[in-house]
Amino acid sequence: MNIVEEIKKRRHGSLIAIKDGDLQLSFDDLFKAVAEVSAQLQGHSAIADNELPRIGVKFPNGLGYIVVALAVLESRACFVPIPDELTEAEQQTLISETALHGVISASPEGNIQLPCDLGTALLESSPHVLPGFPQDEFNAIGPAFIRFSSGTTAASKGVILSHQSLFDRIHAANQGLEIQAGENVLWTLPMAHHFAVSIVLYLYFGATTVLETSHQPEQIYLAAKASGSHILYGSPFHFAQLAQCKSAEPLPELRLAMSTASALSEGVAQAFEERFNLPLTQALGIIEVGLPVMNLLHAHDQPAALGQVLSDYEWKSQAHGNDPNIGELLLRGPGMFDAYLSPWKMRAELCPNGWFATGDLVELTDNNTLIMRGRSKSVINVGGMKVFPEEIEAVLNEHPDIEKSRVTAGHHPTLGSYPSAEIIVAENKELPSSADLRSHCAARLAPYKLPVQFKPVDQIELTASGKVKRH
Repeated sequence: MNIVEEIKKRRHGSLIAIKDGDLQLSFDDLFKAVAEVSAQLQGHSAIADNELPRIGVKFPNGLGYIVVALAVLESRACFVPIPDELTEAEQQTLISETALHGVISASPEGNIQLPCDLGTALLESSPHVLPGFPQDEFNAIGPAFIRFSSGTTAASKGVILSHQSLFDRIHAANQGLEIQAGENVLWTLPMAHHFAVSIVLYLYFGATTVLETSHQPEQIYLAAKASGSHILYGSPFHFAQLAQCKSAEPLPELRLAMSTASALSEGVAQAFEERFNLPLTQALGIIEVGLPVMNLLHAHDQPAALGQVLSDYEWKSQAHGNDPNIGELLLRGPGMFDAYLSPWKMRAELCPNGWFATGDLVELTDNNTLIMRGRSKSVINVGGMKVFPEEIEAVLNEHPDIEKSRVTAGHHPTLGSYPSAEIIVAENKELPSSADLRSHCAARLAPYKLPVQFKPVDQIELTASGKVKRH
């Protein structure tokens, strides 16, 4: 199957698919534009010469991204987002680890003519790299999408979703979202991190995606008001900004404000509800699983709770630590990931009897609502983008004045988590300045991975095997 063809079968026709400023594009017009781009892509050797090509998409947020991404999927290629915020070195590592056949990017001198006055794009073949994964097994999955959950080091695995998994996942998520044809969904998140499920879901169910690329709260509010948005989908950061928008008033059409990407604080939720007279609903998004948990029943009285597990999913808690009420959340259900790319592992190897261990430590309240109590894994969630401490530590440890480092998650009430580093100064060296360390990291890491704090310490506790102890 092909997810784009499944969306077309819904025959949303003249309904508006995308609103981008003054431009309104119907579903018919959108898929006409996609077909024009797809035809050009299929004539390029990066796609024509490969059985199941892997194509990287390096494009700015906006209508162009949607058209190009859908065209890649329609062209029987596997779509691999390349986030703009990655450094050049990180992007090249991603390209190499996924053994991309080509990369498409925005370019004024491109070889792909884009419709709707979107300019041109450049599709370039990538240097041949022998895949570090079994290509026959990869192809057999019917892959639609590969996303690295953080960076591009060996710590990243590369989550693979098939067309069938995407199809199953959007149906499961919509059991909670209940998005209907003709509804307007205001889009604020980075497409490189959230496109493949969220926008695909909106298109499949016939909703209009309203694009707002500005992060200014007044612009977001005005876009929601002008479009009569029924759904706001964003991070706690966006909702905190909206709550502080002095000119904002309740939006009469708004029925659901869904917060995801990082933990929602009670303060942000209360401020938003006071401003808009609507509770802020938290959802737990997991790239390996989807949107299995939403706080649909207690957004008003328990806004910081993860919520309730959707009916299509099963869950259980696995004992962790000394508190019998707190355990690691395990989930199974439709639309789960198909494999990890690097090192190659199929879902069946990683999920005994179908159960995926999320790494989230949760507690169940008396009203059948899950509350997050911590993380059993080391990953840090920075505004919806996952960061591995080991990646930052490897860079810090390259500094000539640093002997060892440990990176953990700091917490901010509205921004969520951020990397915070402990450092041991090398013998006979002086403590580097924070500016020096930040500059050192910035040359190798994307901005969202840069530690906000650098704390000198005398000792970093290690495990019995000599690894940095995190808990």
